[in-house]
Amino acid sequence: MDKQALHRLVSSHLRLVNKIAEGYKGYGLPISELISEGHVGIMQALKKFDPDKGFRLSTYAIWWIKAHIQQYILNSWSLVKIGTTPQQRKLFFNLRKLKLKLGASESNNIDEHIKQHIAEQLKVTAEEVEEMNQRLSLPDHSLNVPTSSDGESEGEWQDLIVDDARDQEGEVIYQDEIRKRQQLLEESFTILNERELAIFKKRRLFEPPETLDVLSQELGISKERVRQVENRAFEKLRDYMLCHPFVLGVASGCKGSSQKYMFVLIF
Repeated sequence: MDKQALHRLVSSHLRLVNKIAEGYKGYGLPISELISEGHVGIMQALKKFDPDKGFRLSTYAIWWIKAHIQQYILNSWSLVKIGTTPQQRKLFFNLRKLKLKLGASESNNIDEHIKQHIAEQLKVTAEEVEEMNQRLSLPDHSLNVPTSSDGESEGEWQDLIVDDARDQEGEVIYQDEIRKRQQLLEESFTILNERELAIFKKRRLFEPPETLDVLSQELGISKERVRQVENRAFEKLRDYMLCHPFVLGVASGCKGSSQKYMFVLIF
């Protein structure tokens, strides 16, 4: 399609774009921005349109225009992703209309009966209706807003958020611990024979663990024998680790001790 023909088609559908954009004025965004997104939608429709399928371009274009406008509204509404599924999108764009139709107030509280009715209408749960209503009623607020409205406090809301992340030094220590534990685990495997190692890994380290029945058939031994080998391997590894210098530097314990601190941390 040449540029002139494309321009004529877009121009002939501008009124349609404007009309659809007008229907989304209630979301606090400039109408000019909604119209611009609608223009992107009509351009996309022209690229995808197949006249041989028997549909009118205007009928086909409506879906694309709405899709682009709705996505722009969702992206602009909140810093937190919203409307990530078709059901949530439908809920976002129909909740206010249904509340008005059912006589519900614009507050952030919905009567349980109305909430259930809306959920059934839109094929979502009542909990999803409640959550979306809260999102529509309570917009995002900046964490840089002062905690005190009277100006007496210089603090901001972000100052009250506790950072649970480890500092750089703590992260280095943590990663070193993980590395040492992994080395200890690999080293301890050398004390097991081939059968013990195979059974232990498949029963204790695989996710999901291999069943006794499968291992019994695979190795040609009884399920009880598999269990015995597994337990023996476990005890050998435990005793080895509890007597290791690295473990003794963290917790006391050696063969015959009930102390399993390091072993629990690894497994």
